[in-house]
Amino acid sequence: MNPSPPLALAVLISGRGSNMLAILRACLARTLHAEVALVVADRAEAAGIRSAAELGAPTATVIPRAQEEFETELAQLLDARQPQIIALAGFMRLLSPGFVTRYLGRMLNVHPSLLPAYRGLHTHRRVLAAGERVHGASVHYVTPELDAGPVVLQSQVAVRPDDTEALLSQRVLATEHVIYPRVLGWLADGRLAWRDGAPHLDGARLAEPLIEDFRRAPG
Repeated sequence: MNPSPPLALAVLISGRGSNMLAILRACLARTLHAEVALVVADRAEAAGIRSAAELGAPTATVIPRAQEEFETELAQLLDARQPQIIALAGFMRLLSPGFVTRYLGRMLNVHPSLLPAYRGLHTHRRVLAAGERVHGASVHYVTPELDAGPVVLQSQVAVRPDDTEALLSQRVLATEHVIYPRVLGWLADGRLAWRDGAPHLDGARLAEPLIEDFRRAPG
């Protein structure tokens, strides 16, 4: 049994929140020594809010408007719950450099590409168009530059000759559900920490991402 208190998480979503649900279910199953203190959506119609509430997580919605007003309300919600880590999980709204800096070292994201390649949107489509043979996802710290923060863990999947954007997306998403809770588990267990502007794993600065290879996985 882990004697330390569970890691307090806030999870930000924009849609169905499948990564949020993977995190929340890992917490409920006690395979992740953490608890979801708050799930926040920036869309009133986000299906993930209902799913989170059904699993007992506190939820809130902050409707987009002027950036400063939106971020002020979001920060008030977060600070009231005092999460140790903020996990972006399919959160599609860009956050200002000032907001990111406020939570620097406490905010993570999962991005569907092998960063630094294919930052931004439509990653699966771009990977297929480029004829790549390997694709995947990256769990990284959030910094003011989009999708440019230090990467902790990446998954790798094979790009198959018959892949469509939908098929490839589904296969990459399944790996996100594995690697995101894993990284949060390292934080919860005290193995991963942000120090001197960089991630440290097991006491050593993480010079490059760890890789989990799913290329032989079925499905």
